[in-house]
Amino acid sequence: MQTIEVGPFEFHDKIPLKRNYASQGVRVVPHAIARYGAFLERGVILMPSYVNIGAWVGAGSMVDTWATVGSCAQIGRNVHLSGGVGIGGVLEPPQAAPTIIEDECFIGSRCIVVEGVRVEREAVLGANVVLTQSTHIIDVTGAKPITYKGRVPARSVVIPGSYTKKFPAGEYQVPCALIIGERKESTDKKVSLNAALRDYGVAV
Repeated sequence: MQTIEVGPFEFHDKIPLKRNYASQGVRVVPHAIARYGAFLERGVILMPSYVNIGAWVGAGSMVDTWATVGSCAQIGRNVHLSGGVGIGGVLEPPQAAPTIIEDECFIGSRCIVVEGVRVEREAVLGANVVLTQSTHIIDVTGAKPITYKGRVPARSVVIPGSYTKKFPAGEYQVPCALIIGERKESTDKKVSLNAALRDYGVAV
């Protein structure tokens, strides 16, 4: 362990602070922290947030205020992690698989994605969606529901939901995630995202 002093701030850790952001082309807003051993591609923007050791964040992605990227999590290119998002790491046994957010995804505020869940490219998660390996991710866009676990299909638009489950003490509502539509393919991802948010009334 060693004491690291940065201006009026003091840290006490085994790993040095990550440095040389300017040469890497990364914008880091006070009080953002990326640990030594995290990899940030050129064009990443860190608002006051935290990126843990072993994480990978792709070019053009934003980690917004108070969002956290867990150890060894993989964040693709041009991803937006909104305020308060929690992306799980691999240091919490027994789940050892990295959580993966693929390119061009939008993760709404206060979402939690953990336990190695994979969010496939261009998906949109509305605010407060919680995804674990046991979460039912239910596509309700067709005549019959289709249930996924551990992955969100590409270009899905997802909101929080619940379903009824029977227990010995009675019937209760269990949280789930609902796929309510699909983000249209577009060469202009920003226009595509805005259209998805308007069309489906997704809170972010």
